[in-house]
Amino acid sequence: MNRRFLFLCLFVFPLIAFAQTGTIKGTVQTNNKKAAASASVRLKGQKKATITDNEGSFVFEQVEAGIYKLEISGVGYQLTEKEVTVAGGETTEVNIEVTELQTQLTEIIVSAGRTKETIDKVPASVSVVGYKTLQQNLTITSNPGDILENRVPGLAPSTGLSSNSGQTLRGRSLLIMVDGVPQSTPLRNGAMDLRALDPAVVERIEVVKGATAIYGNGAAGGLINYFTRAPKTGKLFNSQTSVGSTGSLVNNSNSMGGRLSQMFYGNTGKLSYVLSGVYEQTGEYKDADGDVLPPVYGLGETDSYNAFAKLGYEFSPKHKVQASYNFFSSRQTTNYVTVNGDYKTGKKTSATEGQSKGVPQGVRGNHNLGVQFSGETGVANTRYDADVYYQSVDNIFFFSEAFVGGGISRILSKKTGARLVLNTPLTYNNFDANFTYGLDAQRDVTSQPLVDGRVWVPEMDMFNLAPFVQTKLTFFDKLVLKAGVRYETVNIGVDDYATLPSRNTTTGVVTPAMDVKGGTLKYKALVANAGLRYNLSDYFSPFVSFSQGFSVSDIGLVLRSARVNDIAKINTEAVIVNSYETGFTSKIKNIRFEATGYISTSSLGANSVYNNGAFVVVRAPEFIYGFELAADVQVLKNLQAGVSYSYVEGKLDANNDGDYKGQTDEYLPGQRISPPKIAGHVDYAILPGKLNVLVQYTGIMSRNRFAKNSAGSYDPYKAPVKAYNLFNTSIGYNFNASTSLNLGVENMFNENYFTARSQWGAFNDSYTKGKGASYRLTLNVKI
Repeated sequence: MNRRFLFLCLFVFPLIAFAQTGTIKGTVQTNNKKAAASASVRLKGQKKATITDNEGSFVFEQVEAGIYKLEISGVGYQLTEKEVTVAGGETTEVNIEVTELQTQLTEIIVSAGRTKETIDKVPASVSVVGYKTLQQNLTITSNPGDILENRVPGLAPSTGLSSNSGQTLRGRSLLIMVDGVPQSTPLRNGAMDLRALDPAVVERIEVVKGATAIYGNGAAGGLINYFTRAPKTGKLFNSQTSVGSTGSLVNNSNSMGGRLSQMFYGNTGKLSYVLSGVYEQTGEYKDADGDVLPPVYGLGETDSYNAFAKLGYEFSPKHKVQASYNFFSSRQTTNYVTVNGDYKTGKKTSATEGQSKGVPQGVRGNHNLGVQFSGETGVANTRYDADVYYQSVDNIFFFSEAFVGGGISRILSKKTGARLVLNTPLTYNNFDANFTYGLDAQRDVTSQPLVDGRVWVPEMDMFNLAPFVQTKLTFFDKLVLKAGVRYETVNIGVDDYATLPSRNTTTGVVTPAMDVKGGTLKYKALVANAGLRYNLSDYFSPFVSFSQGFSVSDIGLVLRSARVNDIAKINTEAVIVNSYETGFTSKIKNIRFEATGYISTSSLGANSVYNNGAFVVVRAPEFIYGFELAADVQVLKNLQAGVSYSYVEGKLDANNDGDYKGQTDEYLPGQRISPPKIAGHVDYAILPGKLNVLVQYTGIMSRNRFAKNSAGSYDPYKAPVKAYNLFNTSIGYNFNASTSLNLGVENMFNENYFTARSQWGAFNDSYTKGKGASYRLTLNVKI
């Protein structure tokens, strides 16, 4: 009898216990009726936590009967709680709605860590230029350098040219990307990468400041990532047409230009697409005096084309593929030649009618082709992004007498690459863990020949393989700890070559050619990053970070000016940058304020200087420091304003003694360190939905760090910069929901100034004034 009773207890008691527990099954949707994928769901009081799948579903099993609170959080979602009652032996189904966050503090970005995250979870300074801002600025200018100048603290003043040489980020070179694909040519930096595409096909721009370990070669000063347009509509067919006219308000003669942009986009079911074509022709660019600006690197009399296509297909809710292609070309066909100015006497460089030598300068062609697969692996909630890409660029420069017999150089670069990025989120009670890891493989073949076939910089064949891992831990949804490493393996093959003979354009002295033995340059480097952010409250959210950047210095510049017979004898050591940053953000009602301070060091720099008519590279330790302040205010529902201030300074340890205060030590020159900058904007919807006015201000302040030379002038790159102030405006009127007319005015008060680049450069052939007052009238029609 006792045995029967014992058997009965062993059989019945587990059933009773099971009957006292239940199951919670739920679905999380956003307020826009989309599945809230990868959201964290916690069952308070039970130390149970999970993550929603791609369809927003989750489940908790064997939950003791009772009343509980579910807590839902995630990237871009407002923290939400929902009460749920669990009955023994039953399954409770719940549907939960979370609000997608749209505020600047929680804007979703991907560039900082190669996976989706919100700015308030990033222990670093990041600037985002959104779609609305881009569209407003496109009614003023189509030059990305001008747009970013006003909206990105820490970015040097725009050159106003096709070349962005000198438009550094926090005193260092930066990596330009389109949808994560590198556009820059670090092997031979031609500084024409900022204009890699037309802004009309850009959805948003993310700027990560300071050395960035997770992206590898070229990101010593940070990165700018252009994200191309994606359809955000449930309709199969949408059309957006823009027709515009441009010209000078000072001297309209021959300054008229035109622009046509057409985009079709839509999605239906599993298919989405974007097709776009842009053509722009500019007339003569005039300065504030009404004189034609010189053609070297100029954007006047330029024909620009941009063709873009993106096609996406969703195999299932868990797997999709996307293919994209972008072609950009911008070349100058001019009837003018440059007339050298005189920096010492203040005479500006000008233009006169004449036939330019050689072929038109500019971007002959920039091709980007990529295919990306993304989705869920089905293991531990891990998501994957895998892509392959091809990028090629052909940049044509201007005719130069520095080549014996004269000549025009071009940079040819082709990149092929493959990337795999995996992201595994984990969650437990009061903390979330997120692991991002993967592998980058890239081949980059770059050279700089002359158009006539002579070789100035030999072909450099680089193969780069880099595994990486990035970890982010979030405690109590407030304390964020982030750390990661990346291991760089780089091999650069160079065949035997001969340098080109060059002629000093001032003295006429010819430097003869030299035969140089090639070889393979090999690099291995482990770079790391770590950061901490504490979201104590909206009022105070401090952060501190350390990050290293790896950059193969401008190898091509070193090779073309070699004075030894073997590349093994040339100092081509890579630059490792250590970037330290601290700051905080505060949000008080409708005001957001951010303050950031930083230090950037490198034991071996790569500072190019102009010496005896040629560019040479100085390899010495560098120390850069600065700070940035920015505030945004929602004054009224229809009135928004912002202001920022940037300051950067840097010095060179010429004698390598660890002290930057020696007699031989000096400040870094103008093409590296920009003068202080103030930028501001006011965006006012005078008649909401009808009439909108945007006014932007950019103030470039003075910088004077160098003494005059023995000739009573300044050495190249070491001249002072005098302050100037620029105002732009955009006035838009919506006739109805589909038709609008915009008037943009650039340099509206016709400031008569020399650009910062022309001032610190101190070259007679590029002592150029900035663009005078000009207009852009645009009609937009949406269907």
